[in-house]
Amino acid sequence: MDIIFPTNFLAQVAEIIPYPRNAREHSETQISQIVASIREFGFTNPILVDASNVLIAGHGRLVAAQHLGMRQVPAIRLTGLTDAQIAALRIADNKLALNATWDDELLRTELSDLRAVDFDLGLTGFGEMELGQLFAPETDVDSEWQGMPEFQQADKTAWQSVTIHFANQEAVDAFAALIGQTITRKTRFTWFPQVKEDAYIDKRYAADDAKVSDLHSLKGAF
Repeated sequence: MDIIFPTNFLAQVAEIIPYPRNAREHSETQISQIVASIREFGFTNPILVDASNVLIAGHGRLVAAQHLGMRQVPAIRLTGLTDAQIAALRIADNKLALNATWDDELLRTELSDLRAVDFDLGLTGFGEMELGQLFAPETDVDSEWQGMPEFQQADKTAWQSVTIHFANQEAVDAFAALIGQTITRKTRFTWFPQVKEDAYIDKRYAADDAKVSDLHSLKGAF
């Protein structure tokens, strides 16, 4: 099997053509993280383009470079690939990285060492919520549920979908990373106008109130 050896060069930012059907989405939060990473570590990951200067991989890095006012970026030109191979590579470049997992114990050790020297852990790409979960003390799940009420509900059908609303984009990105999924147009979240907290009825156990359902539903989505 012949291995393709790409050509490295400095690409003019103004001449790079973003792929219009790029399926990978980049939030403003992530772009800000890439900008901070480039400022701290340099442009360490070249973008990939085809023979016509159309982006194959690196859309987020290109936007970050534009935010930084960069005129040139390190690039790799891939030639000798079929259109199908290029299309597949655009997807694989992102998906293959998502398929990796973390050794939480080793990750905590590495991050703890960085924290010990006051290094900004935000530059690693982990948000405050993720770091909080990673460094949270272990809990006994069984003891946490002791004394919790048992709701009586005849319908045992599993949920087909659950809508979750977040306070900000960072929380969305952290949740997406936690579950190993990508927030796409088909799984987008919806912002709702702020409402008063007392507009809702909390879920509560009402064992001694026959007029009230055991499990109260919320009056609105939040």
